[in-house]
Amino acid sequence: MSNDCIFCRIGSGDINTALVAESGRAVAFRDISPQAPLHVLVIPRDHIDSLASAEDESLLGEMLGMAARIARDEGYSASGYRVVINTGADGGQSVPHLHLHLLAGRHLSWPPG
Repeated sequence: MSNDCIFCRIGSGDINTALVAESGRAVAFRDISPQAPLHVLVIPRDHIDSLASAEDESLLGEMLGMAARIARDEGYSASGYRVVINTGADGGQSVPHLHLHLLAGRHLSWPPG
């Protein structure tokens, strides 16, 4: 855990955040600046800088599975949703801790921008 990483502090419970879902290795919570009616972040509890440095494929699968369950539980499976992982500065990653965005509840155009 990095003490200066906000996502590490959320994942460890140091910052009290209403969780949408959690497992032993990942947590999900609503984005503070939502870009869609449903905008949830799924993060690993342990610090991983980005997808580029992620090595645990089972953790990545767990995070994707958590996103799919949340979308289903929130009622967006039929209408559709998007899962995005921004990696690095040019990829739009603003927090240097691996996280995925689950977006749903409006038409999401392509390309994303």
